[in-house]
Amino acid sequence: MSANSEMKLTKNQKLVHGVLVASGSSLSAYNILDSLRDDGLRAPLQVYRALDKLMEMGLVHRLESLNAFVACSHPGCDGHRSIVFMICENCERVFELEDQELVNKVEGLASRESFRLKQTTVELLGECADCAA
Repeated sequence: MSANSEMKLTKNQKLVHGVLVASGSSLSAYNILDSLRDDGLRAPLQVYRALDKLMEMGLVHRLESLNAFVACSHPGCDGHRSIVFMICENCERVFELEDQELVNKVEGLASRESFRLKQTTVELLGECADCAA
């Protein structure tokens, strides 16, 4: 996170982002809330508001398949239109990638169907190299 974007964060946003960064994996909103109760966050709405703003800023991503959130591992990611997540079902680590060939392929498919593509998120579930060994 850049110093500029860090200055724009509220206290709750900083707390939520910090928990996600420290976890190194995805967390549900309720896991985040449980981690931050001692810091004054008591209501799910506080966490969801912070997450919404963090996603808007490109600092956090929502993993649809897990109904969970993960800190962005690419600085300036809010400019990425296509993101790939590899999610290990064993250790729950999340690997974030951007692949220009995949972007080109998806944009070509959308164009062929006259579909206006806003963003693409691909989630791959499987086993990471460490767990497979």
